[in-house]
Amino acid sequence: MTATASRQFDQAGAEAFGQKLVGVLNGAGLALMTSVGHRTGLFDAMVRLPPADSHAIARAAGLSERYVREWLGAMVTGGIVEHDPVKGTFRLPPEHAACLTRAARPNNMAVAAQFIAVLGAVEDRVVEAFRHGRGIPYTAYPRFHAVMAEESDQTTIAGLEEHILPLVPGLPERLALGVDVLDIGCGSGYALVRMGMLFPASRFVGYDLSTEGIEAGRAAARRAGLRNVRFEVADVARLADARCFDLVTAFDAVHDQADPAGVLRNVRRALRPGGVFLMQDIRACSHLHGNQDHPMAPYLYTVSCMHCMSVSLAAGGPGLGAVWGKELALEMLAAAGFADVTVHALPHDPLNDYYVCQPTP
Repeated sequence: MTATASRQFDQAGAEAFGQKLVGVLNGAGLALMTSVGHRTGLFDAMVRLPPADSHAIARAAGLSERYVREWLGAMVTGGIVEHDPVKGTFRLPPEHAACLTRAARPNNMAVAAQFIAVLGAVEDRVVEAFRHGRGIPYTAYPRFHAVMAEESDQTTIAGLEEHILPLVPGLPERLALGVDVLDIGCGSGYALVRMGMLFPASRFVGYDLSTEGIEAGRAAARRAGLRNVRFEVADVARLADARCFDLVTAFDAVHDQADPAGVLRNVRRALRPGGVFLMQDIRACSHLHGNQDHPMAPYLYTVSCMHCMSVSLAAGGPGLGAVWGKELALEMLAAAGFADVTVHALPHDPLNDYYVCQPTP
């Protein structure tokens, strides 16, 4: 018998692990209810109210009291909402509201909770994929672009002017004078729309494979009255533009590409002399043991398995996954012709690193 097989069964360890699983199930339930609270506006309604009963909360949010009452049950027992059983009232503490309301942007973690339901909707297809090894296309994910746009609003838009663009020395000044900018994997285009509003002298274009995302970007540009921003359905793995852009950006978009190495080479070719590539991607290590102390590692690997890796595989790609890590990213950037790469961590965004990439002369 091996040492592992002969070791005495650890009853206390088994009970502790059982309690951990109870916590996992409770956490999963709270994640779904947190998503519901965000989408229905319940958190936003409660933060404006004094301690109130379920009827008052439902009226303030314009919702069914019976559903609100059951939701409050999860919120109270989960330690998110306070309850006074004598008065029958409920209160969202301001310390909790600071992580749960739209006013808390960019710290609203209820936005990320929506991904649990989005990913759960494709669980059957992911289980099938475990057997056949192929991927699941973007089109299979309901609400993905809408939720991703909200996430982008927190990580990218919220820090764009103050934190992200200044990472490149002199970039805001160049944008103010007028340059050509490409955003690859632009999704719903919020970043481009924001830059178009900030820098009317510059010209912006967004490429994405998703017709849904491109249409959302065009609609946002029309609402903002922008004529310096355009969006095109395009495969950036087949990008033919050469020396057309002074700045190329990729916000959380490279790791799930069908041909990430080809995309990086195309970005290098698309830049004019003196141009720069600004890439945002998940902050992680390329080696599993390096992520064991990462506070969000289980969530990131789950999102990767259920979406990022799978959509790449569906398109015939390598399935890098969201947790491809800094080491591999730097290796691939160097292979694509970016010899000078500086990696930055920003205080407003604990989940991502920001790569400022200068092409090899």
